[in-house]
Amino acid sequence: MAKHRQGRINDEMQKELAEILREVKDPRVSGAFISITGVEATPDLKYAKVYYSVLTGDKKDIAKGLKSSAGFIRGQLARRMNLRMTPELSFYEDNSIAYGAHISKILSDIEISEPDEDEGDGTEN
Repeated sequence: MAKHRQGRINDEMQKELAEILREVKDPRVSGAFISITGVEATPDLKYAKVYYSVLTGDKKDIAKGLKSSAGFIRGQLARRMNLRMTPELSFYEDNSIAYGAHISKILSDIEISEPDEDEGDGTEN
């Protein structure tokens, strides 16, 4: 039962963080298109790993911007969610979307040739 609650908290934090990122005034964060791909909070809600994906902008600057605005983001999260303890946020870049696009491109580039009818299928007539 505790795992179900933890999953709901993680999902709700992900939704709220996506909205909060639109309000951040740091130009490194507000000027980039950032998507929150997942949140993993510890069971005691002291810490949370926030996974994000970036489509545009310098990834190092965005990481610095998120780290510097973590206090503001945490404060906004505390106001929006009714939790006894608001977790300390740490941000991690999630490359799974780019990796998936890369694999998809590789698979689409594969050419499958049809077997020649001259060679036969191993049966004789």
